[in-house]
Amino acid sequence: MNLSLGIDFGTSGARFAAVDGEGRVVARGTRQFDRSLPPGKWPSMWRKALFELLAEIPVTLRSPLHSIALNGTSGTVLLCDRTGTPITPPLAYNHSCDVRILDQLKAIAPPRHPVLSTTSSLAKLLWWQQTITPPHSSPIYFLHQADWLGYLLHKKLGMSDYHNSLKLGYDVVNLHYPKWLLEGIRRPSKFVPQLPEVVAPGTPVGTVCPSLREQFGFSPNCTVKAGTTDSIAAFLASGAVSVGEAVTSLGSTLVLKLLSQTRVDDARYGIYSHRLGDLWLTGGASNTGGAVLRHFFGDRNLETLSHQIDPDTESPLDYYPLLEPGDRFPVNDPNLPPKLDPRPESDVEFLHGLLSGIARIEARGYQLLQELGATPPQRVYTAGGGAKNPVWTTIRARHLGVPVILSPHTEAAYGTARLAMGELGNFKL
Repeated sequence: MNLSLGIDFGTSGARFAAVDGEGRVVARGTRQFDRSLPPGKWPSMWRKALFELLAEIPVTLRSPLHSIALNGTSGTVLLCDRTGTPITPPLAYNHSCDVRILDQLKAIAPPRHPVLSTTSSLAKLLWWQQTITPPHSSPIYFLHQADWLGYLLHKKLGMSDYHNSLKLGYDVVNLHYPKWLLEGIRRPSKFVPQLPEVVAPGTPVGTVCPSLREQFGFSPNCTVKAGTTDSIAAFLASGAVSVGEAVTSLGSTLVLKLLSQTRVDDARYGIYSHRLGDLWLTGGASNTGGAVLRHFFGDRNLETLSHQIDPDTESPLDYYPLLEPGDRFPVNDPNLPPKLDPRPESDVEFLHGLLSGIARIEARGYQLLQELGATPPQRVYTAGGGAKNPVWTTIRARHLGVPVILSPHTEAAYGTARLAMGELGNFKL
């Protein structure tokens, strides 16, 4: 029996899923993070969670483990010395650098490139280059969260994957660091970093190091593979593999991801594409979503009121549900006002209007992706809390005009286990 292990490092905690060759989960585990810890304590917290999860794997399942992969939050980065020791507190995925960094990015990067954001990996690297003096001699390694966690397992410092490295500026078409990036980070600064060697997600990097094999009882042949980001891992969990299949995540926000034969990148709308085998995973995120619904209704009310809605009847209310002004996808307007009026006396009618408004935004999002060159969606899998609402599913299917299906698996750890199994090779033209 060969098992694959996927480990997910999200924003609130870490989880693992051990999966057999038929895709069945044979073990799960989770650890919550102490969100009150300062960033300087995060690496030790991550390390502790990783080793505690490994210890939680049933002893009888450790030697059959054939492969391991990890995911991390996209854009969470750190600097390390040659021993892999962090030399500065990490910067989180949502850390926004000084807006003046954008001018520097625009001076070196192509127009509409995914790095053109104050939260991109490259923005954080440029900020570090200008603001810190490393306490150690070179080389100084620039790593993503998943890179560093993988290093703890295989001890090969400076390895990454092209999902995590996209917003660093890695060229995922020609599979190298572009000239504009290499020249840009060599401009006068306090240090020039060692960028990671980038391979395809799921590529074998090395076996689990001897000390961990001895500590946990893993096989000498247990391979650690290059990882991915948390959002792509969640997509992989859905089971979507064909051109035109998409996943909508109905969490606090609305996130669309579409498997396309063509690549679409447009920083104006926060749209960018990840490479998945021979295909492209393109998408965007809106500020609308479940957070708006929960602002007005509790979970029990949402369920009770939803059952009273006729999903085949269009709501006359033209809402754009937001909690505060501003959206980027599919409408790019930082001052876009929420549209939640008029509010009818009936809560059923109000909820109907909200669900329909979010469904229209979802449909407009996929339409925008098509207008920019993406493959039209043929089937939409759904993940997140909103996926459990059958009335909403019917409303969304009517607006989308394609089948809407509940994802059989939604956990990022499960998707990462699929990556460890080698299923990235299923994404073919």
